[in-house]
Amino acid sequence: MTDTQLAIVILAAGQGTRMKSSLPKVLHPIAGRPLVGHVVATARALSAQYVRVVVRHERDRVAEAVQDDGADLEVVDQDEIPGTGRAVEVALERIPSEFGGDVLVLSGDVPLLEADALRALIETHRASGAAATVLSAQMSDPTGYGRVIRGADGTVERIVEQKDASPDEAAVDEINAGVYVFRAAPLRTHIRRLTTANAQGERYLTDVIGLLRGEGETVAASVAPDPRVALGVNDRVQLAEAAAILNARIVRRWQLEGVTILDPATTWIDEDVVLARDVTILPNTQVLRASTVASGAVIGPDTTLVGCEVGEDATVKRTDATLAVIGARATVGPWSYLRPGTYLGADGKIGTFVETKNSTIGERSKVPHLSYVGDTTIGTGVNLGAGAITANYDDLAKHRTEIGDEVHTGSHNVFVAPVRIGDGAKTGAGAVIRKDVPPGALALSVAPQRNVEGWVEKNRQGTEAARVAAAARGAEKADDGSQEQDD
Repeated sequence: MTDTQLAIVILAAGQGTRMKSSLPKVLHPIAGRPLVGHVVATARALSAQYVRVVVRHERDRVAEAVQDDGADLEVVDQDEIPGTGRAVEVALERIPSEFGGDVLVLSGDVPLLEADALRALIETHRASGAAATVLSAQMSDPTGYGRVIRGADGTVERIVEQKDASPDEAAVDEINAGVYVFRAAPLRTHIRRLTTANAQGERYLTDVIGLLRGEGETVAASVAPDPRVALGVNDRVQLAEAAAILNARIVRRWQLEGVTILDPATTWIDEDVVLARDVTILPNTQVLRASTVASGAVIGPDTTLVGCEVGEDATVKRTDATLAVIGARATVGPWSYLRPGTYLGADGKIGTFVETKNSTIGERSKVPHLSYVGDTTIGTGVNLGAGAITANYDDLAKHRTEIGDEVHTGSHNVFVAPVRIGDGAKTGAGAVIRKDVPPGALALSVAPQRNVEGWVEKNRQGTEAARVAAAARGAEKADDGSQEQDD
């Protein structure tokens, strides 16, 4: 149910210069979503009455990443006045003035906070009666974070940014996680009083804490039990750290759901992946985007699935697959490359050193090895011989190859599309199929073999090949002469 006393503001306006990237910081991905996408998903789980996402740098790109069909989420543009305080102020302007509940402020670059932790923070805030509650964390190395400065009674007096901290304040190891809960009314009152009198010339949201204390309001801090959840991402090092923490969390969740993951350290699973019970994932495997894997399937080792669907009891090993569907009990790999649009039916096979693209391979059909199948429809019970190539491109357009049911082809065939092979047909080894093959027919490319005697000795004089060929020819003549004498 909607919490009518909760509004959420997500700060996603910053450039993130320490990332040294053309991509806005909040759009850098971990676990298949941009950083801000994780924050939006968490906000959604809290069922707030209002969700406002503040954007500025690369406005359109960030807005596109956070927009969804939720009527309560609105993108708000920050103006030229810098600072988190100004960002929250413009967001408040887009929340009805009669709203008198609590405002939860989240940072778009703090992706590891889960809904349960935030619910606990909100409950603590409401129970305390504080005007504001800050989420903090104890860090062994607090460099780069704002410090939480407490009074003698344990309440929060102020938050000091790194650049404005005195040596004593910089030595404090309790950091501000950039997450706050404010009562709406005092927040609206004091956020208008913010100035830019600081080292960065910005309107800091953290200065609201000092203003509230100056008016005698209580400001509380709730220390996160695991400081890692408060990890903000400011550079590529912290991005990798956050990705590893989140991935370990995802892997553990699936293990507890009945998935066997042999080596969690080398297994990467995106947030939107769905795994059934009794799936087995072997080392050095990535299951990415919205991939789904059914019960009993074995994935890996050394495998990457991107947006794939894998059926029950299928086996996929040493394979790179994107936007492919693999049927129940099918086998793929090793060393297979499945490009988008590949559909492999139940009990089918895509084998060693096979590349497929935009093709349907029917039930019980096999492409065992050393083949390329593109823009092709293959029926049921088909076996393609080694080295099969569907030549689908004529330099201007792609064309389809159609292979019927129960077709068996010889080794090293080339199918020059557009072409159709009828049901039950056969092809000979080395055939180049340029015309349709009727059902039940045998297609051959037959040309008489011609041997040009002495070609090597004549055209490659002085080479080792010429020497051994001449010796062999001499030996053959000697054998022929001995045979004549015996006769």
